[in-house]
Amino acid sequence: MSELQEICSYAKGKTNVSELTLTNYISTENMLPNKSGIVNATSLPTTATTQEYLKNDILVSNIRPYFKKIWYATKKGGCSNDVLVFRAKENIDSKFLYYLLADDAFFEYSMATSKGTKMPRGDKLSIMQYNVPDFDLTTQKQIASILSALDNKIELNNRINENLELQAQAIFKSWFVDFEPFGGVMPENWKIGSLSDIADVLSGKRPPMKQNNKTEDVDIPLVGAAAIMGYTNKFNHDDKILVIGRVGTHGIVQRFDYPCWTSDNTLVIKSNCYEYIYQILKLIDYKAINRGSTQPLITQGDLKKTEIIIPSKECLQKYEDVVGSLMYRYSQNRIENEKLALLRDTLLPKLMNGEIDVSKVKI
Repeated sequence: MSELQEICSYAKGKTNVSELTLTNYISTENMLPNKSGIVNATSLPTTATTQEYLKNDILVSNIRPYFKKIWYATKKGGCSNDVLVFRAKENIDSKFLYYLLADDAFFEYSMATSKGTKMPRGDKLSIMQYNVPDFDLTTQKQIASILSALDNKIELNNRINENLELQAQAIFKSWFVDFEPFGGVMPENWKIGSLSDIADVLSGKRPPMKQNNKTEDVDIPLVGAAAIMGYTNKFNHDDKILVIGRVGTHGIVQRFDYPCWTSDNTLVIKSNCYEYIYQILKLIDYKAINRGSTQPLITQGDLKKTEIIIPSKECLQKYEDVVGSLMYRYSQNRIENEKLALLRDTLLPKLMNGEIDVSKVKI
């Protein structure tokens, strides 16, 4: 065994903010939890320069390490100071370094040696003293290739799901915004109504808690407002609900087709017109119905009264059938990704401690 500092270092370069875009600026806010990568930033820093990262660097959020925010850089860019940039040294495979840092054991170590209570930060000196295995370059590449094969399939499924969502959105726009199948005008047997006319808007409620602050059924995840912005889990689907964070989230909508508890920071929407309501919820201008300024709040009553188009039952059913088939595949891909991620996270520590022989793996 050796220490992390022997195989990598912290990158120290700077880059001009004027050369960055929302697609290559990384902060803890646009890094997704549970090793889910990144999304585009919502704003750029106001400083003239910021920390630089290069392609093949590994970025790790240093705030609240238990969120497990990590990204393998596929391009050059800049990041905030709360993001650690690891760069592999000579004869160290950068993808191997990524998986070494993506191991749950690393995040547990980072949390155990962190400083602060409400907003723990990993200690940069202690992090570099993390024990790592001594593997030659060939073995590193073999380990990385095994784990990359799983991540590549997950990424492919994610791209397919993005395309499926775009198809569903295009059909919705064609039918219910542009009215293309109906000669460009809304059919006479459609009407304007309220969301509550075709959907139930319920308030989330925290489940009964046992000792140690655990829910009565620990196998069912608790969904709160923070979870809506990056929630992943490994539970099978059973019931289909739509959940909106009601406090400070500006109405971010998430699909849930498996059992889950919903906290009192959320609103739960149920409807037989699941796919139609999902698209409607994504189009609502939540800032217009937010109450409060410091902490925006979406109320149950305001959401119920939101004005929407209510198509005929026949048209709604046809839309549910067409789009439902697309989103069924979406759901199956998501379930497969959960299984692949579980397999990856199970294999990872076994590969790192040499429990699995990779000498015969062909790259």
